[in-house]
Amino acid sequence: MKTRFLSILTLAAALVGAEAMALPSGQASAQEVQVTGPLAGAPAVHHMRVYRQNRLQIAPVLGITLREPYRQSMVLGMQLQYFLTDWLGIGVWGAYTGVGFDTNLTNNIQSQGVTTERNQLSLPSRGNFPKQVGQITGIGALQMTFVPLRGKLALFQRLFVDTDFYIFGGLGFVGLQERSNIAASTCTDMAMTSVTAQNDCFLASQTARSNRMALSPTFGAGLTMYFVDWFGIAVEWRGFYFKMNDAGFDVLGGGPGGDFPDGVVNSKDREGALTQMFNLALVFHLPSRARISD
Repeated sequence: MKTRFLSILTLAAALVGAEAMALPSGQASAQEVQVTGPLAGAPAVHHMRVYRQNRLQIAPVLGITLREPYRQSMVLGMQLQYFLTDWLGIGVWGAYTGVGFDTNLTNNIQSQGVTTERNQLSLPSRGNFPKQVGQITGIGALQMTFVPLRGKLALFQRLFVDTDFYIFGGLGFVGLQERSNIAASTCTDMAMTSVTAQNDCFLASQTARSNRMALSPTFGAGLTMYFVDWFGIAVEWRGFYFKMNDAGFDVLGGGPGGDFPDGVVNSKDREGALTQMFNLALVFHLPSRARISD
């Protein structure tokens, strides 16, 4: 029995070896098929429209800031970008944001705020509160754009458009208008000791404004849909991070021993926050004709 088992095992091994030797060399390895087959060296996509490479994008922008506590701003701007490849570009982005509207929080403070001896510097008058809040007057950015994904998007299951997903980052320049620096002692230590004169001093400080420029990182992501070679629509989310005293309050302690409030409205009262915005852009391309790949 043992001799018969060894004979059968030897015969099976010989048959397997003969079968392997009989296979064509092109079928012996899947890797060899990839190298020598008819698709070797072929690109992943034939006759693809190259929308971005060596083209200039000109894009008017309309948007709005999101989740602002005291004042939301409209965004009216322009973007210029040049793409060195189909997936990498450099550009500039700028917008005017001086037009906006008060939030519900601002309206509630204006209608229900209470001025006391302790908070007279922060809220001299509830009626004038909207005039003391900070606002963004303009934004600019230098940025790089990276396009990691592209494909087609189906609209209403009938219209199919070329679409790409992009991310970007860069350096932002934010124009700000805030309440001017003011110390409570400026009003309370006046030579004129009348309460009326002191109140007038606080009221005047409430609407005094100062302007400055803040540097900020900027980043975001979006989708571009191409309807023809020279025109598309982009939707994007964009963020800026900077410090601002958006309420014009004396909110942080800075006096001896870190007293709160410290009786001064100044740069120590600025707090860092992420300003977000949603933008819609009409994208025009130059030259107007997209290149078709091999």
